[in-house]
Amino acid sequence: MEKNWSASLEHGEYVNNTELLIHDAIAAVSQTAKGFYVNIVTPAKLGHPDGYLTDVLQLHFGNTIDAQFIDQCGCGGYVLRVWKSK
Repeated sequence: MEKNWSASLEHGEYVNNTELLIHDAIAAVSQTAKGFYVNIVTPAKLGHPDGYLTDVLQLHFGNTIDAQFIDQCGCGGYVLRVWKSK
């Protein structure tokens, strides 16, 4: 995707299925074009994404991404911004 965008992974099956969330987060980053970012919104129930998602993305994509925790949104979910740098 050649634009900045958001992937909402905070509702439905994602709340109780971390494996699905990680799979779909990897897919979202893969779809993001170099020079753009995707905001990955994760469920409040799972807590801060650094605990289960950030390191997995770093391992998968290596130095082709930069990830930064943005904030906990008003709905309770967490926003992790992932830039595709290479």
